Amino acid sequence: MASAPKQQDDTDLRDLSPIKVYQPQRVAVSEYGMASTQHYLATGAAVGILESGGNAIDAAVAAAFALGVCEPAASGLGGQTMMLIHLARSHRTFALDGSSRAPNRTSVQDMSKEQRLRGFQATTVPSTPAVLAYALERFGTIPLGEILRPAIQLAENGYRISELQHKLTVRVRKHLQEGPAGQLFLKDGKKTFKVGERFSQPALAATLKRLGRRRVTDFYHGQIGRLIHEDMTRNEGLITKEDLAQIPWPIERKPVSSKFGDFRIVTFPPPGAGRTLIELLNIISHIPKKYRNVDTPEGALTLAQAIRQANRDRKDRPFDPNSYAQVPQKRMLSTDYARDIARWSMRNIKTGGDTTHLSVMDKFGNVVALTQSIERVYGSCVATPELGFLYNNYMTAFEEKDMKHPYYLRPNAVPWASVAPTIIFKDRKPWMAIGSPGSQRIVSSIAQVFLRLGKQLPFESVDAPRLHCSADGTVSLEASRMRSDIPTTLEKRGFSIDVREPYSFYLGSVQLVMREGNKFVGVADPRRDGEAGGPNK
Repeated sequence: MASAPKQQDDTDLRDLSPIKVYQPQRVAVSEYGMASTQHYLATGAAVGILESGGNAIDAAVAAAFALGVCEPAASGLGGQTMMLIHLARSHRTFALDGSSRAPNRTSVQDMSKEQRLRGFQATTVPSTPAVLAYALERFGTIPLGEILRPAIQLAENGYRISELQHKLTVRVRKHLQEGPAGQLFLKDGKKTFKVGERFSQPALAATLKRLGRRRVTDFYHGQIGRLIHEDMTRNEGLITKEDLAQIPWPIERKPVSSKFGDFRIVTFPPPGAGRTLIELLNIISHIPKKYRNVDTPEGALTLAQAIRQANRDRKDRPFDPNSYAQVPQKRMLSTDYARDIARWSMRNIKTGGDTTHLSVMDKFGNVVALTQSIERVYGSCVATPELGFLYNNYMTAFEEKDMKHPYYLRPNAVPWASVAPTIIFKDRKPWMAIGSPGSQRIVSSIAQVFLRLGKQLPFESVDAPRLHCSADGTVSLEASRMRSDIPTTLEKRGFSIDVREPYSFYLGSVQLVMREGNKFVGVADPRRDGEAGGPNK
């Protein structure tokens, strides 16, 4: 039987003033496994499961449900979930493509941009409940009712609002006030909760309890599904009982992979962005080591060019995930193509998207990297009051002009995803699980941390300043934490500079766990509310 997460929230915060909040443990070490998530209470849920004898899949699913409670702006039952799993016993590594689906009544011609961004028409058929239940039933060891217990307790008892959560809620308060979600996520339906105030979710707790009793099919075929259908009908939403009847179970897919020095990078296939990560690392592998130091102007320029090219190629080469395995020439995975791009980058030097992520390793050798989202911050900003969770706004993640595009917005289409949950192997054994939220910044965040690990400690690699380059040549960077000549050099080479604040929310939030000898190490990115933790037995 799984134990509940440690009640850090009650014991550590009961007597604190509203302006003080719990300080997460950013680095952890354990001999018995490790979890790193974007909220310390979700990490506590995972650690409790591991301590009770559960495996990495059990712990990841428990943490994912918990994140939907204590990080509602980023994920929840109304979103979608992608998982990369390594099973030690069978030596099998595979992706669970948990794409949500556009409703049957979808028509891009009948929808404005605002309707796709917010409101009941902005949401696709949620897949998170189906994906987590599928993973647990096939690869876990603990019943769903026990796995849900930590999330239920968090929803009933509440948790303290962090500074980040307060700021994110302020950002969308106006939109929450306009609909029923304001009743759930604003104080008296109007004001944002202050930093340190306790926030509980009784409606969500009731929904989670029902899932535990009636199984996840109730979300699609039972009372929960009926309430979704009725609420969508009242509010002119597109999802109907016919959409929910086709449960969006995940598809097991073969990951994409590549060598980088002594490591093998295994990451998420289409519709995810793993091939972008592979291309980026392949390009960098063909660049002399003296130009790989991202803390120098030359290294920053090299990285910006490589990120830009990888993002351009992904945009120019979309593939239907169901046919990607049959594509004979996978140019973005080609080392020869990467070498040509690297040579061009060197000549240039000489001449002149909210989401959540968690990573888990267990003592048995199983590994999970999981990324889930409701798309933008607070998703569609609407919810069914009786159910307590926000709907996603994945309608913004489709192509709207080119009808031949594999991610064109049509009935039952899947959205284009930027996720790249990744497992890195060393000596044929899982060495690290890593991932990040951040839309288009996911790949660049993961790559920069991985590149730094060769010369820096794990926390230093995650904590270090970051940059990202968009396909149009805009470089976003934590300039105040970098050498002052880095932005100048980038501007001279034709890049536009977008200065971000230190520890920018915009530039991702990497959660990694790794095995070093007989110990596990976990790191949670200080850019958000994450924590790393491992079991004591």
